[in-house]
Amino acid sequence: MTATLPATETRIVADSEVLDTPCVVVDEQILQNNISEMASFAASLGVSLRPHMKTHKTPEIARLQIAAGAVGATCAKLGEAEVLVDEGGVTDVLLAYPIVGPPKIARLLTLMERAHVTVAVDSREAGEALSRAMRQAERTLDLYVEVNTGQNRAGALAGDDAIALALDLARQPGLRVVGVMTHEGHAGASAPEVIAETAIAAGQALVATANAIRAEGLDIAHVSVGSTPSSFYTPTVPGVTEMRPGTYVFNDNSAFRHGRIGPDRCAARIAATVVSRSAPDRAVIDAGSKALAYDPSPSHPGHGYLVGHAGAIIEKVSEEHGSIVLPTDEAGFAIGDRHEVIPNHVCPTINLTDELFILRDGKVIDTWKVAARGKVR
Repeated sequence: MTATLPATETRIVADSEVLDTPCVVVDEQILQNNISEMASFAASLGVSLRPHMKTHKTPEIARLQIAAGAVGATCAKLGEAEVLVDEGGVTDVLLAYPIVGPPKIARLLTLMERAHVTVAVDSREAGEALSRAMRQAERTLDLYVEVNTGQNRAGALAGDDAIALALDLARQPGLRVVGVMTHEGHAGASAPEVIAETAIAAGQALVATANAIRAEGLDIAHVSVGSTPSSFYTPTVPGVTEMRPGTYVFNDNSAFRHGRIGPDRCAARIAATVVSRSAPDRAVIDAGSKALAYDPSPSHPGHGYLVGHAGAIIEKVSEEHGSIVLPTDEAGFAIGDRHEVIPNHVCPTINLTDELFILRDGKVIDTWKVAARGKVR
């Protein structure tokens, strides 16, 4: 059962009764448009596109990105990279996360036999351990120095700290420093009117650090930035050579606040069914915290955006229940009615599901396994 929606918002599922809920549905055309737009933008700048694949964790989507011109993949964890190399046709991987500990280093060496791998490093300790392993294996590992340009999460501080780390790592046998990288996620968390300014400042800090490293005699080739909200700003900084957006393939509710997209640019949604009406102003859907990631959205209250019902708020989620507060006389929430929820944060939401139902013109045409789901090691 469906309700009439505002003209500016459309559901992507036509044969909703075919699907059991909750499930993740993906509109093939929106997905492809998102992939093509980012690839075209990167090409227009002469910047390499190395998308972060933690968002989708799906080999079929990796292949689409590579076919559109991506130079390789960015992955957070070795487990993601292993799957996408073995099943997604990826041959060049950046691990944008510290590799620490003997089990991970052993897996890294094995992965290096199947693909070209670059690793982000932000500490001397991690570099020394990698150097020992590479010397023993008689291998050479390419590194990016991770630089903190304001996110204040990982990374050596832009400027002197990052320069010193790069020079130290370059002296260690078995390691080759080939670039610097940053995740300017703090730009996306900024107010909309200052996103561009914050993103560009981060890019400039990274480029300045790269140039200072080069002035010390270390000829690094890659200056890599990465964050979907800032992806149309940071890569425009002269000297940036690579961009690593991830969320753009699907987009999500948090992306609304940046003003570039609306619901109809969101390719992935949670299909859900109304299962209870305990009061006139309340409804319950069968998508709870096991289907919708718990992250809040800065742009809209609640735990996701109900397509066509901007005033209806998913006020709380328990494991299997999404509790909705309804405006007065809101139609379309009878028991059995189907709805689509755009998640606040799509990346962890995808990690909650085994499969994606792929739609063309509202009809299910394929099912793609989220093959790297749960690969957090």
